[in-house]
Amino acid sequence: MQVKKLILQFLSKDGLVTKPDNLFSFIAKTYGVNENEVRAEFKKLVKNGDIFEETKGKFVVVPSQTYQKGVFRGTSKGYGFCEIGQEQEDIFISANSQKGAIDGDVVIVKIVSISDEGSDGVVVKIVKPIEKIAGVVEKRGKTYFVEPDNNHIPFKIRLTKGGLRAKENDRVVIRLVRHNGVFSGLVDEVLGKNDDVKACQLAIIRDHGLYETFPQDVLDEVKKLPMKVLPEQKKGRLDLTNTITFTIDGLDAKDLDDAVSIEKTDKGYILGVHIADVGEYVKYNTLVDNEAFNRGTSVYFPTSVLPMLPKELSNGICSLNEGQERLTLSCIMTLDKDGNVLSHKICESVIKSKARLNYTDVYKVLCGQKADDKTESVKNELLLMHSISKKIQERKAKEGSLDFELPEVQFIFDEKGMAVDFEKRERNDAHRLIEDFMVLANRTVAKEFCDKAIPFVYRVHESPRKEKVLNVLEYLKGIGVKTPALPQDITPSYYQELIRLCVNQPFTETVNKVILRSMQKARYTNQNLGHFGLALKYYCHFTSPIRRYPDLTIHRIIKESLHKGIKGERLAELEDFTFEAGEQSSLTEKNADKCEREVDDLWKAYLVKDRIGEEFEGVITSVTNFGIFVELPNTIEGMIKVEDLPDSGFLLFEKQLKLKGQKMSFGVGDRVVVKLIASNIYTRKIDFSFVRFL
Repeated sequence: MQVKKLILQFLSKDGLVTKPDNLFSFIAKTYGVNENEVRAEFKKLVKNGDIFEETKGKFVVVPSQTYQKGVFRGTSKGYGFCEIGQEQEDIFISANSQKGAIDGDVVIVKIVSISDEGSDGVVVKIVKPIEKIAGVVEKRGKTYFVEPDNNHIPFKIRLTKGGLRAKENDRVVIRLVRHNGVFSGLVDEVLGKNDDVKACQLAIIRDHGLYETFPQDVLDEVKKLPMKVLPEQKKGRLDLTNTITFTIDGLDAKDLDDAVSIEKTDKGYILGVHIADVGEYVKYNTLVDNEAFNRGTSVYFPTSVLPMLPKELSNGICSLNEGQERLTLSCIMTLDKDGNVLSHKICESVIKSKARLNYTDVYKVLCGQKADDKTESVKNELLLMHSISKKIQERKAKEGSLDFELPEVQFIFDEKGMAVDFEKRERNDAHRLIEDFMVLANRTVAKEFCDKAIPFVYRVHESPRKEKVLNVLEYLKGIGVKTPALPQDITPSYYQELIRLCVNQPFTETVNKVILRSMQKARYTNQNLGHFGLALKYYCHFTSPIRRYPDLTIHRIIKESLHKGIKGERLAELEDFTFEAGEQSSLTEKNADKCEREVDDLWKAYLVKDRIGEEFEGVITSVTNFGIFVELPNTIEGMIKVEDLPDSGFLLFEKQLKLKGQKMSFGVGDRVVVKLIASNIYTRKIDFSFVRFL
């Protein structure tokens, strides 16, 4: 059993009410492990907040009934919350119970009361304080301050000497200095002027702790790796260099994770999904690996990408570039004529991609139109893949897989990198084809390793909670949709039926959003809990190891299993690591998603700031007690404040998703005409006024 588990097992009983040295000695002698290793692991657990010293000499495991670890979320009004995650209720923290914590700090909270309204707590320890924040320099007299961009930090921070020089109205990143609850800061980076939209984007990125550059020691380690496939690396691999394989990606993609191949047989097909063998280059616990673990994921912005791996790997030797030999892990599936997997093989391989295709030209071929010569050269393969994809989609629909088809934004930039327009991102049969094949491979790989009982990282999506589903039914009832009775067990098929009832209606897109919000968030864990949205019992992320750490984690497990098998003490080691990798990957994914949304909102606000006074048609997407949110067809969303609505005495009816006044009622899904009255790139907020209902 791992040292970490041993320590937590002993403490989880009653806590340790003695000198910890006794515990170190007992574990070392009883289980034959090194006492210094026990001591070091104990200190690490305390530092990470997995153990808390409640009183002198008494240590307790976190989480417990009394203590929780989470992220502190402040408010402009002074009070805050501890965000636990995994669908758990946030813990309320009053203004005088925060122990100096600010928005973004990882804290340990002691729960002091529980009621029907929720839990109240006090911060007892700041485990991981945020070190840097972005903001704008202000001058008062001879003293300089920074006004944080994060409006959940409700005070200005005085600048002290020792950092970079900055001027008034500069947008900067400062390194925080905390002393007895008092904050000051040193300028660490000058991003640009306050009104520079690119400086605003960089400030958002920095506030999420993200950077485009890699530490020099990581880059030095990468330089030692081979940048072409060596003969000795190909030994023992399945040679697919003469097989027709190709990649299909967006026009601007540079990190090409996956290639596909197809062969027709008498009984069906042989479908190959070939994924970059990143694990061959990024070994466990190297500097590159530790950096990838910390980043967790690549982050995509309208103008740039913050890669998980240095570009020499992500765009170079690990990218399945056209005409270049590349090492891969292949999932080769034998399918029947309906696209069902009859058998499969997972193996190390080497490929040479014949063509780097893009979704636009592939879609032309699928529609019977003329495409470029490169795409036309694999036309037969593409049409064969399209027919399989259609059959897979039919089966997925029968199994209950959910497809919401919600719009995403795509920005259009000029040669100077400035946004000039935006539109809904296209998703067509070329995209679906690749999605279908990747899901099939992910499902196949997950099932094999679950059946083998080898520790793994799964992508899980649990069933929605009953109270959330009841709220959906209440809303549908309010807009006149007759719904089926709520079953004892909520299945994907039941949700699919709710979606089907609202197809081709004016409120279809809004209903999809309401249903989507009722569902739990997908996450990573080493327990196979199934994927509700895809209606799958087994699912993992295997197909993007260049840009996702969970994929890289399972690639290395697959390779280890193929080479020497996994058993004994190694199973326990992997159990621990897959749990940690899942937790870290879920956190970094959440951070990246939030950062991407905020940057998108910034560019939206920037693009419409010159259109004040114009009227637009839109749909109400959300109602609150302080106003309503309206989304335009181009994905712009703005708010109409309750005081600007043409009525008074409003009450919020949460279950019906309506805001009702004395004479008027505003509900989610209502179509309206609004006027743009304000757009602020600093807050990324857009304000509308109500004109009329449609």
